[in-house]
Amino acid sequence: MDALTEIIAGLADMQTELAEFYKDLHRHPELSMQEQRTSMRAAERLRAEGYTVTTGVGRTGVVGILDNGVGPTVMVRADIDALPVREQTGLEYASTATGVDLDGEPVHVMHACGHDMHVTCLSGAAALLARNRGRWAGRLMMIFQPAEEIGGGAQGMIEDGLFDRFGKPEVVLGQHVTPAPAGKIGWRSGIAMAAADSFEIKLFGRGSHGSRPQAGIDPVVMAASVVLRLQTIVAREVDPSEQVVVTVGSLHSGTKENIIPDQASIKLNVRTFSPDIRQRVLDSIRRIATAEATASNAPRPPEFRPLNQFPMLVNDPEAMGRTINALTRHFGEKRVVERPPVNASEDFGLFGTAAGVPSVFWTFGGLDPAYVEAAEREGRLPEIPVNHSPLFAPIIEPTISTGVEALVAGALTWLRSR
Repeated sequence: MDALTEIIAGLADMQTELAEFYKDLHRHPELSMQEQRTSMRAAERLRAEGYTVTTGVGRTGVVGILDNGVGPTVMVRADIDALPVREQTGLEYASTATGVDLDGEPVHVMHACGHDMHVTCLSGAAALLARNRGRWAGRLMMIFQPAEEIGGGAQGMIEDGLFDRFGKPEVVLGQHVTPAPAGKIGWRSGIAMAAADSFEIKLFGRGSHGSRPQAGIDPVVMAASVVLRLQTIVAREVDPSEQVVVTVGSLHSGTKENIIPDQASIKLNVRTFSPDIRQRVLDSIRRIATAEATASNAPRPPEFRPLNQFPMLVNDPEAMGRTINALTRHFGEKRVVERPPVNASEDFGLFGTAAGVPSVFWTFGGLDPAYVEAAEREGRLPEIPVNHSPLFAPIIEPTISTGVEALVAGALTWLRSR
């Protein structure tokens, strides 16, 4: 029996416990940089398996170290934060939690991106590896990272001395649950996920009574024109072969129907796969907003406020190939599939860049395979709940088992065998 087979044999006895742990995390989601309970629960499980645990890294991050003889240091990461989303899954363990967001506004909170699944899988993998130390040698560096959703968690841990305090790994491994069939693994060498830029544009007008529009400068009309014109960037300014997304997710102005307000706010998000295209799109957004303000005779130019930024996620080809070969040997070719780059974004890649080591990041499915198959057969694939949807709810099994096994297999690829 090889090391991987022997180690994951213990997973069957953990499945009920891991399912309950997952449900508990799902019931108690916490917003970015507020993940106190989640961090505590992750730390407790690491300590119970013999890891040396440090909490409060990058505010709410957790680092677990397990030294097990001479060998490589392997870092494995899971993100832990939830989203300001009101859950609508109807599950018996659905979240009813509320919180206060970064703007001080009360919001409902949900694990709508599956980070509770990531925490569960890493906890399970950490336990299995710790209980089978006779099968491998090296150093495990288990990271529970906060604030991925706002793009600040990875950088926060790095700036808090992650690699100075705990050493540099040989490789950084991570994974993400997706709306693919549970049991499937997806991978991509090279550029795997888009860069993302989010920011707010404030447009300024002059307020007046709704019955006297000539006395004001209407920022609502100004904002509406900007929103429509922004869509022409992708359609008319970018080569059709390039993959670019410009999304306006928030447009707010005014408080009453018969008052022309004095300002409007637009919040938008941009996804790109090329540094040159990224800069071109950002420059175009600034040009369009500024020109519209000028055309409207605005009393002052627009203000641009960055909200968050994510780099492109680039998987090291050699390290990706080595790791995926191991996953393919374990799961079989039918369950491990190459996928195209996706427009979603991650701050995971910052760890490998900061440490100067390869990054390896893959995905694993979380939806009922029969449900996905039926949706594809009936032409309803665009309707299935995806990450960030209030209806996104990975099935517990085989999602947890697949995620745990993938992390164990990935780690063993780099640790020294005994």
